[in-house]
Amino acid sequence: MSDKGAGFVIAATGLCAEARIAARSGSVRAVAGGGDTARLEELVRQLAAQGGEAILSFGIAAGLAPQCSAGACLIGHEVVYQGCTYSADPAWTTSIKKLIGKADLVRIAGVDRPLVRPSEKQALHQASSAAAADMESHVVARLAAVFALPFAVLRVIVDPAELELPPAALAGMRADGRLDVGAVLASLVRRPRQLPGLIRLVGDAGRARAALLHCSDLLGSRLGFHDLS
Repeated sequence: MSDKGAGFVIAATGLCAEARIAARSGSVRAVAGGGDTARLEELVRQLAAQGGEAILSFGIAAGLAPQCSAGACLIGHEVVYQGCTYSADPAWTTSIKKLIGKADLVRIAGVDRPLVRPSEKQALHQASSAAAADMESHVVARLAAVFALPFAVLRVIVDPAELELPPAALAGMRADGRLDVGAVLASLVRRPRQLPGLIRLVGDAGRARAALLHCSDLLGSRLGFHDLS
């Protein structure tokens, strides 16, 4: 977590690598949930209580729509989760779109676990009409409503709809949002046939990281937020 004084935007991410990118901005405090909904909620609640003025769901996402390739930037105009729909702040969403330019406005689905198989992604796409899914946006949307704060969503595709996540990718995710390299290697030793899929995912993750860095630079010190005092 970064600490940069009063008057800040909260960036809610899944991974520490994503949080570091968001925290490069001057008026941002970033947290990584590590796929643990309760942990992310507590971290965001703490920052909201300390004076956070807006919340951005920031980081990677799984592609649900067939046209979403690795590295594609998506701006969520609404989030759907378990029958609930949350609308992102229109002015902030418009600001992000204007600053980034080439990014689609889409619906984002919230999920409680990684989507491993293409069939899972296809089913969620058909059920929700969402273009992408992540494990943080629904938490952000719900807490933004609780604290009466504006929220926005900026996500970059890391695993397209047709890609099955290799077991090593899941084994390497620690609860604090860091990467467990030892667990990745151990998984590869047990199941070496997953290596080609893991190599592809590593390449896609590199494209996603580059896109996140570029978006962060374009959004500036307040991550595109239009009304930060």
